[in-house]
Amino acid sequence: MKIINTLVLALGLPILASAAPTEQTDTVTIFMIGDSTMANKPLDKENQERGWGQMLPLYFQGPVKIDNHAVNGRSSKSFRSEKRWDAVMEKIRPGDYVIIQFGHNDEKIKNQDRYSEPGGTFDENLRQYVRDTKSKGGIPILMNCIVRRNFPANAGLKAEDRDDNPPVGPVKDTEGGVILVDTHGAYRDSPRRVAEEEGVVFIDMNKLTHKLVQEMGATLSKELFMWIPANTYEFCPEGKADNTHLNVLGGIVVSRLAANALAEKVPALRKYIRPEVYNLNK
Repeated sequence: MKIINTLVLALGLPILASAAPTEQTDTVTIFMIGDSTMANKPLDKENQERGWGQMLPLYFQGPVKIDNHAVNGRSSKSFRSEKRWDAVMEKIRPGDYVIIQFGHNDEKIKNQDRYSEPGGTFDENLRQYVRDTKSKGGIPILMNCIVRRNFPANAGLKAEDRDDNPPVGPVKDTEGGVILVDTHGAYRDSPRRVAEEEGVVFIDMNKLTHKLVQEMGATLSKELFMWIPANTYEFCPEGKADNTHLNVLGGIVVSRLAANALAEKVPALRKYIRPEVYNLNK
């Protein structure tokens, strides 16, 4: 906890465990669709996991609402097939924003309910979300996946060896190195490509989080992810070593990166973002 508080203070972040939009008369809504890295997580039993979208309201103010529809385990394919996108579409008003971030679960080639191919069906799915949003008068914002914490001794990690819910202890082939190795491959590029084709905003969350995690290094970066010692919290008495999902600090830090990027890339949103959290000259 001492390390976490030191990092929070050094980054100029608020020391808060969770965030929720303030009740108000909203003039604009920012919808969020994506997977577990963005989703709202339960707070019971001392749960330490947070999606970065869950923490994003920390950095917003005024007549704005953040409506986070991201759900654990969903891909660009399954989010639509489960009719979750239909529920969002019913709510979008002209001038609202939709942040779209998928990829983690689209990679799962062994699960055809979720799998989509970069350069093919993944791009098609993202393109359809963008066009649907525009059809309602909304403003789409495409983002790519946040980075996994992956410092392998052997940099030849294969996609089929990855595990989004790793077991307790060191994860297979992901510890021992000092260089952060990408695991998302071509899935990083599809949102950028579709954004260019459709003329919408793209935010490179993979690049931003890669820089953050690499600069923190293999040891300190564990403070952002769900590396939980055994016998510490009620929600996970056996402990956990998870390089994909963010903890409280990770959610706060990554959401600040997102807020900073939104202030820079979407000037119309800047008035809703607390000015102390971004520096456009950095």
